[in-house]
Amino acid sequence: MSSLTIFFALLFYLATALLVSGLAYKIYIYSRTPAPLKIPTMPAPTTTTGVVMRMGREVVLFESLFKSNKWIWIFGWMFHFGLLLVLLRHLRYFTEPVWGWVVLIQPFGKYAAFAMIAGLLGLWARRFLVDRVRYISTPSDHLMLALLVGIGLTGMAMSFVVHTNIVGLKEFMLGLMVFDWQPLPADPILLAHLSLVALLMIIFPISKLLHAPGIFFSPTRNQADNSRDTRHVASWAARLEK
Repeated sequence: MSSLTIFFALLFYLATALLVSGLAYKIYIYSRTPAPLKIPTMPAPTTTTGVVMRMGREVVLFESLFKSNKWIWIFGWMFHFGLLLVLLRHLRYFTEPVWGWVVLIQPFGKYAAFAMIAGLLGLWARRFLVDRVRYISTPSDHLMLALLVGIGLTGMAMSFVVHTNIVGLKEFMLGLMVFDWQPLPADPILLAHLSLVALLMIIFPISKLLHAPGIFFSPTRNQADNSRDTRHVASWAARLEK
């Protein structure tokens, strides 16, 4: 077994452990953070069902972003929807036999990479062209966007420019899942792509990308506007009253 295979196998085990444990810890912190005030963003639903529907529209359609800025909404939705199709397409590397619906979306996921990159470039351009956004942008914001663009471009290069050994790649990924390591193809573009993906997995729990799980714990989104009907008491305050 080559040192390259050993290195990337250990790298992905480490990246997966950090991603899962880091996300679990952050979600635990979010769930334990008190919300002492009733602060839903108005207009807000008054029932739990309404909150669920509002959250669904926010996650799927980016409703608040659509209302605030149509251009940012277009680029943001292009990126996230393209990313979703690309990720679903990658399920073929982790399943055998490949699920039928994953086979059906392969061509859509392949070309969704263009929408993903276009959305990223639009969001990145915003950080240079809009004065107030440029003022608050930090090096980490640009580096994160560069990382995502790098992952997208290297992935597209393997699909449209220099094809890699996807059979060997799938054997490697399936082997990782059952601790039966298989040789990893020594394709430079593939190695660059996997390195960037592993880096993203490692830094995800400490990056601004945590808005993905964080939106579900935002009191401005997950609270109902029922302060006139029900008294809101934070969990820590309720313990003090007893």
